[in-house]
Amino acid sequence: MTSKRELRAFWLGRTAYEPVHALQHELQEARKAGKIPDTVLFVEHEPTITLGRGATVDHLLTSEAALAEAGIALVSTGRGGDVTLHAPGQLVCYPILDLHPDRMDVRRYVKDLNRVMLALAQSYGIDSGVIEKYIGLWADQSDPSHWPGVESASTPVKIGAIGVRISRWVTMHGFAFNLSTDLSLFRLIVPCGIQEFGVGSVASLTGATASVESAAQRALPMLAQVFGYETPELRVATISTLANGVPSEAPITSPENPARVS
Repeated sequence: MTSKRELRAFWLGRTAYEPVHALQHELQEARKAGKIPDTVLFVEHEPTITLGRGATVDHLLTSEAALAEAGIALVSTGRGGDVTLHAPGQLVCYPILDLHPDRMDVRRYVKDLNRVMLALAQSYGIDSGVIEKYIGLWADQSDPSHWPGVESASTPVKIGAIGVRISRWVTMHGFAFNLSTDLSLFRLIVPCGIQEFGVGSVASLTGATASVESAAQRALPMLAQVFGYETPELRVATISTLANGVPSEAPITSPENPARVS
């Protein structure tokens, strides 16, 4: 990709998972048809457990009835990976990108998403890195300012997860980065099928709290830099305004980031 390619960026606020999942499919089809430019959605989800294509039933540690009673949705998706959790206090990023012609490499794409999360973690004073056998971003709970590698880390914790689906080299799904997520919710699952390490967040590692929308503002230029775009404006939108991939002309404002969808 080059900086001349257009990227649109939207903040959807806090929403349920399934309507955004359906929107992603619409946008992916619109991107494949060349009806829209590359697009990225940032969102904060209501509590939802999602099952990827590689999900194992044993990695869901409670019943569907108990989840429903607790107000936690359970959704099967077409992304890669195992079981994961979305909840308030977590930044979720969904890039809808055409990887033609120069980024048609799934491993590279996943590594680039990790690079975005790594830069975001660093902006909160967290040094992070990868564990080769697991996808995602990791930090050391005992020393968040230094990631020595999994062999030397005292308490590795996962702070960012990645799951993608690519069709005709157009992407959907993306990454989830824990800011102030209620980590006790992860006890309902074996996150990403990983039993040997725990889960962390910016809040659990540093004590700092940040709004998810402000994190989206931070993450956007990092994503643009990694993928070779000029940084676009982060515009506030709703699912209905992005129906069929074409935003309405009506202005939609946010207390944190007034913007016009156009």
